[in-house]
Amino acid sequence: MAIYTKGGDKGKTSLFDGLRVEKDSVRVETYGTFDELNANISLAEKFCINSDNKVLLQAVEYKMFYLQGEIATKDTKKFLNQSKSINDEDTHILENVIDRYTNELPPIQSFILPGTSVAGAQLHVCRTICRRAERSFVKLSKDVSFRPELERYINRLSDFLYIMARSEDYEDLINDVTNKVIRAYSKIEDVRKDE
Repeated sequence: MAIYTKGGDKGKTSLFDGLRVEKDSVRVETYGTFDELNANISLAEKFCINSDNKVLLQAVEYKMFYLQGEIATKDTKKFLNQSKSINDEDTHILENVIDRYTNELPPIQSFILPGTSVAGAQLHVCRTICRRAERSFVKLSKDVSFRPELERYINRLSDFLYIMARSEDYEDLINDVTNKVIRAYSKIEDVRKDE
């Protein structure tokens, strides 16, 4: 089966509920930017050192499908009848991670570089894409009504990605320091053996 339909050859695409819209509409721009974010979250997850962070990011990747699907539907009831959706429990999960990691990580007193590890840098890319997607969502929300659960989740998501970046940077730092100590200790042991 071909992956192309030729339906978009004239600059239009179909929403989840079948409605045809222009490809450059704010709605398509919005869910397309969240799609871009999701692909980048997937990449970030592959770079993560912390296995818990991998699991958390994979869970968000699935939630992004529901988020994009609802944005890509004019008739929200039709979407909600056929799919899972973002709810406040999803936002609470993000908040719990943000709170826990904020308490566990060293405090910061100034702006930080956007990532000192590969995973951290990629998560900061995700954070900035998320902010762009949120701006597009806010613009769309001026003409389209969305459930407040979506707004809350989107707003919390960029904070979640920020703290995940800090977590990966810290994990990378700890691993680097640990490896340096092990190498130094190994050199001392080698000298003792040679004596």
